[in-house]
Amino acid sequence: MFGKFRVYGYLLINKIISMFYHDRKLQYKVRVDKPNPEFAKLLQQAIGGIEGEIRVCLQYLFQAWNSRGPVKYRDMLLDTGTEEISHIEMLVTAVAMNLEGASTALKDKMAASNPLVESVLGGKDPRHILSAGLGAMAADANGVPFNGSWVVSSGNIAADMHANVYAESTGRVLATRLYEMTDDSGMKDMLSFLIARDTMHQNQWMAVLEELGGPLTVHPIPNSFPQSKENQDFNYSFVSTNINNDSQAMGRWTSGQSIDGKGSFRFEKAQPFGEVPVLGTPDKETHAQTEQMMDAGKSLLDKAADFITGH
Repeated sequence: MFGKFRVYGYLLINKIISMFYHDRKLQYKVRVDKPNPEFAKLLQQAIGGIEGEIRVCLQYLFQAWNSRGPVKYRDMLLDTGTEEISHIEMLVTAVAMNLEGASTALKDKMAASNPLVESVLGGKDPRHILSAGLGAMAADANGVPFNGSWVVSSGNIAADMHANVYAESTGRVLATRLYEMTDDSGMKDMLSFLIARDTMHQNQWMAVLEELGGPLTVHPIPNSFPQSKENQDFNYSFVSTNINNDSQAMGRWTSGQSIDGKGSFRFEKAQPFGEVPVLGTPDKETHAQTEQMMDAGKSLLDKAADFITGH
């Protein structure tokens, strides 16, 4: 395994048993030239934000643990999910080092030299001291705890790979923005490494999609559902909801062969094919208002009689 954390598999009674091990060295060096508590707050987004390393780590590991089918995909996901643990550790270390020894005078000087940090970010997150003792947290840059609902593990390898490309893409965008927001050479060096790994992982997930057969074979996802059962009048239509009839949303997606090669794109103006919805009166046990429980098709006297008699 490439990185600090390693996963090993054992074949025992026809079952694969996984175990995690670690060593004491970081996957890549982390160096901070000048502690900066404001930058530590920004780094929290790369740890516990929706674009962060906790998300991709858990996403890849859950996909691996839930994996059915060829073992190579499970092993690949285990390797990469385990590597992401190393990236969390690097960023946690970076946060702690940026908080370490940062005096009040130094913090004031940094805030004064960067009005954006002072006025918008408001300086250091107090929970770095109050809750973490000058350490990192499993939270984003606003102090919001990591949300497990961001983790995608669908059981469909193609759907998961698309989710993984998205996760690595937004993670790389975040890392490049953090790179531009610091002048610390040590932080730039660490972020340069993380950006490089994001490049690899984007390509890695796209390589899986290519190996699965690319758009002609993979799409639509799931490709195990017979397309003959979907409505053939709507499966390749771009629907324009522009009421002014001046939509400029014309492109590759409105004409020519579809990306999956199984249909032809067309542009259509939206129109209603259904009816006005009419719902029944509320159930008495839901305790809506009396007026809601009266049938709109009856006279007021009939409605009152129904209500009194319980009909």
